[in-house]
Amino acid sequence: MIPEGENDGMPASAGSDDLQVPSLDDELSTEVGAEVEIETTRGIVASDVEGVKRVAEESPAEQKPRVVPPTGDGQKIFQMDPMLNGYKYHLEYRYSLYRRVRSDIDQYEGGLETFSRGYEKFGFNRSAEGITYREWAPGAHSAALVGDFNNWNPNADCMSKNEFGVWEIFLPNNADGSSPIPHGSHVKVRMETPSGIKDSIPAWIKYSVQAPGEIPYNGIYYDPPEEEKYVFKHPQPKRPKSLRIYETHVGMSSPEPKINTYANFRDEVLPRIKKLGYNAVQIMAIQEHAYYGSFGYHVTNFFSPSSRFGTPEDLKSLIDKAHELGLVVLMDIVHSHASNNTLDGLNGFDGTDTHYFHSGSRGHHWMWDSRLFNYGNWEVIRFLLSNARWWLEEYKFDGFRFDGVTSMMYTHHGLQVAFTGNYNEYFGFATDVDAVVYLMLVNDLIHGLYPEAISIGEDVSGMPTFAIPVQDGGVGFDYRLHMAVPDKWIELLKTSDESWKMGDIVHTLTNRRWSEKCVTYAESHDQALVGDKTIAFWLMDKDMYDFMALDRPSTPSIDRGIALHKMIRLITMGLGGEGYLNFMGNEFGHPEWIDFPRGPQVLPDGKFIPGNNNSYDKCRRRFDLGDADYLRYHGMQEFDRAMQSLEEKYGFMTSDHQYISRKHEGDKMIVFEKGDLVFVFNFHWSNSYFDYRIGCLKPGKYKVVLDSDAGLFGGFGRIHHTAEHFTADCSHDNRPYSFSVYSPSRTCVVYAPAE
Repeated sequence: MIPEGENDGMPASAGSDDLQVPSLDDELSTEVGAEVEIETTRGIVASDVEGVKRVAEESPAEQKPRVVPPTGDGQKIFQMDPMLNGYKYHLEYRYSLYRRVRSDIDQYEGGLETFSRGYEKFGFNRSAEGITYREWAPGAHSAALVGDFNNWNPNADCMSKNEFGVWEIFLPNNADGSSPIPHGSHVKVRMETPSGIKDSIPAWIKYSVQAPGEIPYNGIYYDPPEEEKYVFKHPQPKRPKSLRIYETHVGMSSPEPKINTYANFRDEVLPRIKKLGYNAVQIMAIQEHAYYGSFGYHVTNFFSPSSRFGTPEDLKSLIDKAHELGLVVLMDIVHSHASNNTLDGLNGFDGTDTHYFHSGSRGHHWMWDSRLFNYGNWEVIRFLLSNARWWLEEYKFDGFRFDGVTSMMYTHHGLQVAFTGNYNEYFGFATDVDAVVYLMLVNDLIHGLYPEAISIGEDVSGMPTFAIPVQDGGVGFDYRLHMAVPDKWIELLKTSDESWKMGDIVHTLTNRRWSEKCVTYAESHDQALVGDKTIAFWLMDKDMYDFMALDRPSTPSIDRGIALHKMIRLITMGLGGEGYLNFMGNEFGHPEWIDFPRGPQVLPDGKFIPGNNNSYDKCRRRFDLGDADYLRYHGMQEFDRAMQSLEEKYGFMTSDHQYISRKHEGDKMIVFEKGDLVFVFNFHWSNSYFDYRIGCLKPGKYKVVLDSDAGLFGGFGRIHHTAEHFTADCSHDNRPYSFSVYSPSRTCVVYAPAE
């Protein structure tokens, strides 16, 4: 909603017929009709660097416009899930609000394609004549652009304000034709606000840095000369049918205790990811964040790539290298909240509490200590949609993992709420419909303008329709993170595996909505943070420090841990979803948690939290452990490679055929078919089974294609890989055919038809 007395460019009531809202982008407006031809420059490959430059240098006016397709009727969800008919009023209201906002964007802004290019109007934009700077700050009484270029004189470049609260100034070129603001200049906007005089980093700033020895960040006017701009040389890969995501953090990706760089990540880590067999890399902490220890989730400058790791050109080079290797690059994007930092970020930008955020308690996340966007505000929608577009367009990201979506979709933010699956939990007064409509809009934008792009939502609630296309009535994500899986593994790891229930494991892995795809994982960065433990550490604890060398005896804890670590990962990949995610280092059972450098602090309630003397020792990844063939970590890493290779060859994660034929609590056995493969898991701690009969769908000869007990993977080599398994024409476990296997304790073996 628009605060009383303000008009920020949005109709006071979405869809209002009597309010005419002029577009800020009239000269770029595109007529949106019922039928549109969609053209995209995504994936253009020039024959040489000059050709690439020609592509990159085309102005928007020279390119054929890209237009998001018109809205659908949103009715298909009721055919897919008849239970949704009981909530038709809510869902149709949600869809009508989405269509109304789309209609207003078409009417007042020239369509979603134009509207999402807000960065071409706001912030700094260079033309042949000079630089235009615009900022939406309706609460400010006066505004002036200050910086190195005018000796920080607040009277030199005063800005004017229009009726929508947008401040503007045009700076003509110097007499010699040079830019009025040199590249690299420090810039801020000085405003007289209801809370006093305030210097702020421009909201749309493209780069900001922290000078050595200083606490606040500096906004940087970023416009390097043409010869310094990175030119993309490689096409963006097509979307993989099954995603195998390697989750990463650039800063902590070095084996050394330091902040790593984009360049080093490009040269050292990307080839590793490719060699491991993953086809996607998901990068955290890209958007600038003043507090390093926030893991990148308290964003201060939404359009700026973090300067800790290098320049924007360095990031582009990284992404281009990933594309050369055939890796799609996903950005962990934060649109769920913003840093409450008033010095460097959006909080209190124009001196008011209501600028980009809700006012009062609704605008503050009590657990995350951050600000919450008002998704019903026109300029907030413009800002966030343009932000998503910016990263796809300027940096060639291939998609996003949206952080904290549960927090967005509910006014209670999913905190202290146990979602049971009752539909009343998803479609009621606790739902923030404005936020859900924003998610529909951003998915509309992503998939309309960039058909190959991928969107993944982090939602713990399991909201129905979450991963169904917008035109069918869904929220529009391609995948939902299957967050119940890692929680279940941690729950089980706190108990003895003798007490694990096979049916419980299978239920958790398969308890997801039909037709809505999931990315599954056994552990992400969350499980590695201080206060928690990785799966490997849960299993092996301090023994990992003393008994991982192959030239010294193992321990029962190590043997158990390595065996179960492999089994947990493979069954998660096999049954948990259509995509798989691993946080860097967990492929070999990284022995240590993640602890960002931090000093001591005192919380508002007086509680004292000790720091770690600003140490980087636990803020790194010991890849050398996984590479050392004389350590048991290496076998765990090799097993992870074999898992990725198996999926690459057989595509079992996305196969339409899945049948779970056995969940035997006494034997501790799980057997299932996925595609042509038969997976056999023996979770028993001591029992090995000879001539154990396995049901299958297809007759013929089967062979071993993956064996967790192989010596290469740190196992005991109890399975003979040359053995041939012929099916018998006798049904077993409700399968038409069956064959016999040897199933050693704590192993998983995958069989495939020999021909």
